[in-house]
Amino acid sequence: MMNRKHVLWLLMGFSSLILAGLASAENPGTNDPVAQAWSKLQAAAQMPPPPAAWGTNSPTPAQADAYYHQLSQVAVAAAAQAAEFATQFSGTTNAIAGKLFQCKMLRLACAYGDTNQFAPWEATQTALLKDPGLVEPARFGVRADVVTRKRYLSEIDKNATPDSIEQELQALVKDYPGNDRPLQMLVTFAGNNATPAEARAIVKEILSLSPTNHETALKAEGVVRRLDAPGKPLDLKFTALDKQSVDLSQLKGRVVLVDFWATWCGPCVGEIPHVKAAYDRYHTNGFEVVAISFDYKEEPLRRFIQKKELPWPQYFDGLAWSNPYSIKYGICGIPTMWLVDKKGILREVNAGDNLTGKIEKLLAE
Repeated sequence: MMNRKHVLWLLMGFSSLILAGLASAENPGTNDPVAQAWSKLQAAAQMPPPPAAWGTNSPTPAQADAYYHQLSQVAVAAAAQAAEFATQFSGTTNAIAGKLFQCKMLRLACAYGDTNQFAPWEATQTALLKDPGLVEPARFGVRADVVTRKRYLSEIDKNATPDSIEQELQALVKDYPGNDRPLQMLVTFAGNNATPAEARAIVKEILSLSPTNHETALKAEGVVRRLDAPGKPLDLKFTALDKQSVDLSQLKGRVVLVDFWATWCGPCVGEIPHVKAAYDRYHTNGFEVVAISFDYKEEPLRRFIQKKELPWPQYFDGLAWSNPYSIKYGICGIPTMWLVDKKGILREVNAGDNLTGKIEKLLAE
């Protein structure tokens, strides 16, 4: 069974920069053999939609795994076809386009659970980076993709270490001065993969480089603020989506779960039944939930809340990862769940692990 938490960022993280190299294959006339081969490749990469029944009934883990396996098979087949495309048009920029597409499909195959595709994914990346025909910004995109591959491996392989990830990021920072993207990736690494001591050192380095994007600097500072937050009062005050006022300082005497989440985040949605069960069980005993939505659009969020009958308040502004609480507390991955005790002190920053046990402990205090 695949780990759902890895799927989302593997799917989202494929930089648009890497796709810049595909333009040459998309532009020829419709009677051109390149255009015809490219059209067939695009068709081969079309993923089958999920079963219609899933719109009303959530799939079982076995059903979800079977569907992801189907998607991975499509991706592997499309990757093989992309390799044939690159060979057919070798010596041209279209060969680069084929290899980039192959890289994308292998990434998807890994995202959907076929870890046997890591070696071909790495080999494709290596071949691309050795090819003098790979130009910017696609070259930067491939190097960023190498970081993603290593990050995933470090999470699923206990023998792998995150050291090489930081080294790759440091090399990107050095090779692309003035480009904030490597610094943003370094912030995410500090927030998700580094030890507290490493994260503080990384943030210090990032700030010393004076990022041109002010949000990058603020989020870096937020990573350190998050590290320092446990054991202190949590400042959270806003007007919720349903117009009710939320102020944690007014909820003293109650245990509060703060859920950073989004409807587009599969692992977040997977946690909803557990959160709802905890709310139903402990609410009358003094348990509350406050959600910080990372959604981009209001209507899908409202529909989800209504469908799932979620009774707790939701913060929403449409800014997703740029919302003020994401920035303030350096939230680099969701779902993130925190528990605040009856005194308004943040006590748990990994509340999803044994949620009910942690709630009961704080309620008993």
